[in-house]
Amino acid sequence: MSVTSMAGGAPAGVPDPRSGADLPFGPLGVDPRGSRRSRAVNAYLTRATWPLMAAAGRSHPRITAQMIQRARPGLNRTIERLGPPPRETRVQPVRESFRGGQVRGEWVVGRRAPQPRPGERIVYYLHGSGYVVCSPRTHRGLVARIGNLAEVPAFSLDYRLAPEYPWPCAGNDTIRGYRWLLEQGYRAEDIVIAGDSAGGHLALDLLYVNHCTGTPQPGSIVLFSPLYDPTFELAVQNQLGGVRDPIINAVSARKILSLYTRTAEADHPRMRVRLRPDMTLPKTLIQYGALEVMGADARALHGEITSAGGLSVLQAWPDQGHVFQLMPRLSSEARHAVETAARFITVTAPERAGG
Repeated sequence: MSVTSMAGGAPAGVPDPRSGADLPFGPLGVDPRGSRRSRAVNAYLTRATWPLMAAAGRSHPRITAQMIQRARPGLNRTIERLGPPPRETRVQPVRESFRGGQVRGEWVVGRRAPQPRPGERIVYYLHGSGYVVCSPRTHRGLVARIGNLAEVPAFSLDYRLAPEYPWPCAGNDTIRGYRWLLEQGYRAEDIVIAGDSAGGHLALDLLYVNHCTGTPQPGSIVLFSPLYDPTFELAVQNQLGGVRDPIINAVSARKILSLYTRTAEADHPRMRVRLRPDMTLPKTLIQYGALEVMGADARALHGEITSAGGLSVLQAWPDQGHVFQLMPRLSSEARHAVETAARFITVTAPERAGG
């Protein structure tokens, strides 16, 4: 089933999985054009980020890799400052050996969320940023806000990054983290996969491997600006078609992304994940900024889910860029979008016995 909601337009109805009733579902009170602040920030980001991305795109891959490694600490600190966690957020680091590897990450528990406990719902968060930068720390604010509003704790995965660790290291870490959660006693239907950008591709990879191995699928999925095509060809064509992303130069980003994908075959089933009707597909919410080149990825993923018989809610937010939800200090729409995501998590909760 397909449900598309355009921010600023009429709210779409989303079937309540518990009762079958239609619920109003969509970002309310959003300017159809986007806020003035967002438009001003987008103009600034275009001037600031495009020259840097262009330089990375023109460089030799070895030089690009060195630029990424040197810029990573400063960039991560900047992102942390733009979206700090709410007060009273509790953080518990995790570093455990599991099935021949390590599970690293952190439990993020907002003021309104209970401590993680098997048998209760949790969010399993997969951060983005091209497989080359960011960490649970950069996304702690976003993860805490989601958990606070949905009143659930979250485990944020710290997967290995390129260029040090190429494909499929991040995907393998994601699979290991999910199976670790299952072994801790969390039921698959109680796990909400959430992620942004590259985290969207990791979520797809997880669905595919779960299907192949007979591992139960998560209960629902929430994705912000998901990466669907790791060759980045969809985004490049979107840019050539006239889309001017305030942050991402698609041609340069394709080169940066190749630091992770390297020699992986583009049609490998864990690269271009194909969803089929015989798969168990969780109910999915996809949000993206209407200005971003990766809007093509979001729409393609939405189509992939619905063609396979799954339920997907697609929301395009006017005048927003890539993963605007991460930066509430720069985008007033970020709060509304995260509230919507938390509401989706709430209404897709599995029905409890005797409930």
